[in-house]
Amino acid sequence: MTTTVAFIGLGVMGYPMAGHLAKAGLTVRVWNRSREKSTQWASEYSGSACETIASAVQGADMVMTCVGADKDLTEVFEGPAGIIANAPAGAILIDHTTASAGIAEQLAESAKARQQAFIDAPVSGGQQGAENGALTIMCGGSEASFEVAKPVMEHYARAINLMGPAGSGQKTKMVNQIAIAGLVQGLSEALHFAEQANLDARKVVDVISKGAAQSWQMENRSDTMIDGKFEHGFAVDWMRKDLGICLEEARKVNASLPVAALVDQFYADVQAMGGNRWDTSSLIQRLRKFR
Repeated sequence: MTTTVAFIGLGVMGYPMAGHLAKAGLTVRVWNRSREKSTQWASEYSGSACETIASAVQGADMVMTCVGADKDLTEVFEGPAGIIANAPAGAILIDHTTASAGIAEQLAESAKARQQAFIDAPVSGGQQGAENGALTIMCGGSEASFEVAKPVMEHYARAINLMGPAGSGQKTKMVNQIAIAGLVQGLSEALHFAEQANLDARKVVDVISKGAAQSWQMENRSDTMIDGKFEHGFAVDWMRKDLGICLEEARKVNASLPVAALVDQFYADVQAMGGNRWDTSSLIQRLRKFR
C-alpha cells in the first residue's frame, strides 16, 4: 500500500524535499501559501497541488511541514482549518521547521489529544542538502512514531536520529547553530588575518586544513569566502532567526552563550550592509569593511 504524504510549505527546502518523496513513488499532496508555487511543483513532479491545508491532509498517513517560524506553525497546525483538526487519527505529523522547543511541545500535546503523533524534526544541510537528499535530521518524539517515519524521511536525508521526547530535535538544532556561529566567525577572522598579513589565503587553507583547524566550513566555504561570493546556502536572515531562538532558550535553561550572542550582533552588522540574503559565511565581509 502506497504511503500518502501531505507536504506543507514549499520554500527552498520544502520544494526539493517533497520532490524526493514524489520521485520515490509516494502519493504526495502539497500546499503552499502562494498557490503558484504549489502549481509549479505539481507540474514538475508526480503529485497534486491542493487549494487548502484541509484537503491536503485529509486521509494522509504523514504530514510534513517546513515553514518559517513559530507563528507560521501556529497558523498551519491550529484552528478549524489547520493540520491537527483535519488530519486523521493515527497520522504522524513531522515538522522540519527550525522553531522553538516550546512550540514543538505545544503541538505534540495538541496532536496527542487528536490521537495523532508529532515529531519535531529540524534539518541541517541547507538548500544543497535538501536538493541532494543529504540532510541531517534531529528528531524529538516517541520511538514508535519515529521508527514509522524514519524510512520516509530517508528519501531526503543521509542521517536521522531520535534525540528524545518532543522538543529535543529543536534543542539539538540549537546546539548545531551555536557551534556553526562560532566556527564561521573563527574562519572569517583567520582568513581576514591571512589577507591582511599578505599571505596567499588559499595556500594557507591548504596547509592548515590538514591539521586541527580543519572543519566543514573550511572545506566547503573558504574558497568562496576568499572570493567574496556569498550565494551558497543558508541566509543571514535565517541565521539571525535561529540564533534568536538559541538565545531565548539559553535564558530558560540558564546557559551562557557569549560567543553566539556576539556573532548574532555581527550578523546584524551584515544585514545593515545589505547582506540579508547572503549566506552565513559573509561574516568575513564585515571584517573587510570595518578593518
